[in-house]
Amino acid sequence: MFNKNIKLVLAAIALTTGVWQFVEGNIGNGIMLVLLAAVFVFLYFKNEFILLAFLKLRKQDFEGATNWLNKISNPKGALVKKQQGYYNYLHGIMLSNSNLTEAEKYLKKAVGLGLSMDHDLAMAKLTLSSIAASKNRKKEAQILLKEAEKLDKHGMLGDQIKMFKQQMKRANVPNQHYGSQRQRGGRRR
Repeated sequence: MFNKNIKLVLAAIALTTGVWQFVEGNIGNGIMLVLLAAVFVFLYFKNEFILLAFLKLRKQDFEGATNWLNKISNPKGALVKKQQGYYNYLHGIMLSNSNLTEAEKYLKKAVGLGLSMDHDLAMAKLTLSSIAASKNRKKEAQILLKEAEKLDKHGMLGDQIKMFKQQMKRANVPNQHYGSQRQRGGRRR
């Protein structure tokens, strides 16, 4: 893994060599080098290891996704700001099943750095909401849930949001059977 600025240098070299090939009359070589420069610019903004981790995650291969993410040794030097957000987002999503404290740390960092897609930001906030609810921080969970609901403009997370709202309501309902027995002063026999 090399620094993100090296990709820009390689793109500039490929582009200038492509222009030189056009001037020399080698149109085919020039087109190929301009396309190569475009690939380097694309990889500057969309890191190849993060793209591969997303592909593994789509196949529910968490171990493979983690392996691809671990190949990024220095995220600050290798990734632009939005890609750093996705790096932390992916780590947070994968850790949300096992280590809630670490997942919360990664997801908060991802939200702070920013994510380009609203539904990714909504998913991060929904996951943060469920983590906050599991740690008995109900007010924070409700705020994050409302933010996730606003960000989910296309309804991609509609079912998950409804299900989580129902779980929150069930958690808030006190055990009325026990309270009604005590108020009457009666005992069950």
